[in-house]
Amino acid sequence: MLIDEARIHLIAGRGGNGCVAFRREKFVPRGGPSGGDGGRGGHIYVECSDRVNTLLHFQYKRLFRAERGRHGEGGKRHGRNGADLVIPVPPGTQVFQLPEGALLHDFSTVGERLLVARGGSGGRGNARFTTPTRQAPRIAEPGRPGDEVELSLTLKLIADVGLVGLPNVGKSTLISRISSARPKIADYPFTTLEPHLGVVALADFRSFVVADIPGLIEGAHQGQGLGDRFLKHVERTKVLVHLIDVSQPRDPIQDYKTVIRELSLFNADLARRRQLVLASKLDALDDPRKITRLKIMCARRRIPFHAVSSVSGKGIPELIALLARMLRL
Repeated sequence: MLIDEARIHLIAGRGGNGCVAFRREKFVPRGGPSGGDGGRGGHIYVECSDRVNTLLHFQYKRLFRAERGRHGEGGKRHGRNGADLVIPVPPGTQVFQLPEGALLHDFSTVGERLLVARGGSGGRGNARFTTPTRQAPRIAEPGRPGDEVELSLTLKLIADVGLVGLPNVGKSTLISRISSARPKIADYPFTTLEPHLGVVALADFRSFVVADIPGLIEGAHQGQGLGDRFLKHVERTKVLVHLIDVSQPRDPIQDYKTVIRELSLFNADLARRRQLVLASKLDALDDPRKITRLKIMCARRRIPFHAVSSVSGKGIPELIALLARMLRL
């Protein structure tokens, strides 16, 4: 299950208290104050990690606390600092500060780390308050509380190619044909309920990632069908592949316009992204004029066009080579 949104509450570690102590040792006649400082509370970091690929783990744990600092001790011993807490998130995660909703960071590279909650400072012990006129202070500071923040996490899949189109046009069959991804495939709309990623292997150890996005219908930007919930996952793609089922009695030109309209209403930049119009289910084509009309439309719009049959495999090798050229691999 792909969980792509989460809210978490973070409490950084509280600083340790300063210590009130006096030095009493043999052969030290005027010992004086010796209370040490408290340790700093643990910080909380969010780190981009390839060990996780969804936000599922935040469904079971939403409150995170860092360790508090240890209290100071006599003999001017400093309390140990609290251990820092590192929270892993998958690449493509955006972190927002609540309640303002300000974007703190957009993680894209494994190893990136962001400090989101700073631990409280430790209190000073009474040895810090010694002065020429106050040589036996009996005061110390308490540790300060750490930051307490609430974050919203949103995951946008990082893929090179995004497959978009109306429901049941063959996106899942195509991604299962060109990669090792195995999404559910059935002959009814909205079989795909969540995005799927597949890695397409090329020669010389090259590859690219394809994302299969659940089908769009007219009014998706207003919440119709599965709505636009999953369209954010194609915002990072370099190439959009518009699948059009030419085996249906529908007008293929209108199918294309419906999808491009929904993409534009969600994010105008998506309509300007590099595109490929792909006629699917070529094995069930009963009217060759549909292919001709699509080719004419693509020529006018200067959009690459290709046709495939995922069942028979016709056009699949040429499609992979075309996408590799478009990605400049």
